[in-house]
Amino acid sequence: MITSWAILSGIEGNLKALEAVLRDLQRQRPAVTTLYVLGDIIGLKGDNDAVVQRLQSPDLEPLDPQICIGWWEEQCFNLFGVGLSGEVPELIAQYGEAAVGQLWESISRTSVEWLRSLPFGFHELDCLLVHGSPVSVSEVLTPATAPPILGDRLIRAEANQLFCGRSGQLFDCWVSAEALTSEVITLETSEQQTFDLPKRRLIGVGSVGREPGRASYVLYQPGSNHLQQCFVRYE
Repeated sequence: MITSWAILSGIEGNLKALEAVLRDLQRQRPAVTTLYVLGDIIGLKGDNDAVVQRLQSPDLEPLDPQICIGWWEEQCFNLFGVGLSGEVPELIAQYGEAAVGQLWESISRTSVEWLRSLPFGFHELDCLLVHGSPVSVSEVLTPATAPPILGDRLIRAEANQLFCGRSGQLFDCWVSAEALTSEVITLETSEQQTFDLPKRRLIGVGSVGREPGRASYVLYQPGSNHLQQCFVRYE
């Protein structure tokens, strides 16, 4: 049997978009064997509790979604006092103070507790699957990311393929460098190290619910290293 992964992110509480993607997955051939959801399950628009319950539904088997946290989940944890910080400056900076009340009222404590049980990401075969980057769920990686930062994150990934969903974009970017130089400076000395970066792949998995009427995700076959970008229209 061919192993085929469906990898998506950015549902953002959009149940209609999620259902459209799930229907599309059922039509895929070869059949999807594993479903990865790379965070941002919840958001300010839509029905967060309904999306959480849908991802817990028994009728999703045999896909049994593998789900990790994203930026919206981290904001939620901080807001409910169960995260690393009791403040949400990123949320306020991007969406305004009204977003604090909106997020608080949009999700139940039961859903928050379930979200807290989710991991940061997944390391499968030669792939790392995370929401933002190996450093943070907040970090946005794209082909336009500064080369030194991109090189560092790919090295930290310790994998040949890095899948991420924070940007909401679909892209497939191969990155290579003949040599990278790092410098460690102390009060007494300065030491440089040079090392090669093997060719590695940065993959953006799109967004299911961010754009009304249009969802995107990727299919990946680890056996052949084949990647397919998918779009789904819905009303």
